[in-house]
Amino acid sequence: MGRPLRRSTAVAAADKNASKSKSDKAEKPKGGKSLLTIGLVAVIAAAAAGGGAWYFTSHGAKEEKPEGPKAASPGTVPAPAQYFALEPPFVVNLVGETGGARYLQVEVQLMTRDPESLKAIELHAPAIRARLLMLFAQQDAAGLMSREGKERLQNAALGEVKALLVAETGKPSAESLLFTSFVMQ
Repeated sequence: MGRPLRRSTAVAAADKNASKSKSDKAEKPKGGKSLLTIGLVAVIAAAAAGGGAWYFTSHGAKEEKPEGPKAASPGTVPAPAQYFALEPPFVVNLVGETGGARYLQVEVQLMTRDPESLKAIELHAPAIRARLLMLFAQQDAAGLMSREGKERLQNAALGEVKALLVAETGKPSAESLLFTSFVMQ
């Protein structure tokens, strides 16, 4: 019977040590430092989020001011192009050889990026057509055979359109002039 008593004493001693370590752990506030750390991290994260929100809203508002189509920085995407077709196609007699009549049929579209300019182009379309008709009728057939000749005519036509629109509205309005069909016969 001595031995079982010793075993129970040893077990009791182990239980006593285990209960001591449990009570020691209970006396020390477990997680006190970790709770403080979590609180500090949460406060810092909230401050960073608030600061970031303030920064982006205050600086974003400055950058969103409308400055016009020409004031855009090189990295920004331009406004979408808007086209206006001058209908019906232009058909004119060309100056040239005496071997027979030569004709030019050309379809023209004007491009702008400003909705107000598009309205001005629509409003003055009859005057634009009249100027372009006179310009096209003065062309020599031989001069329009090469690409350079067609490009010269295109640049001259754009100049006529811009000059008319500046006279009527105070700004050139049309950004480019496109030949969408070009037939000589």
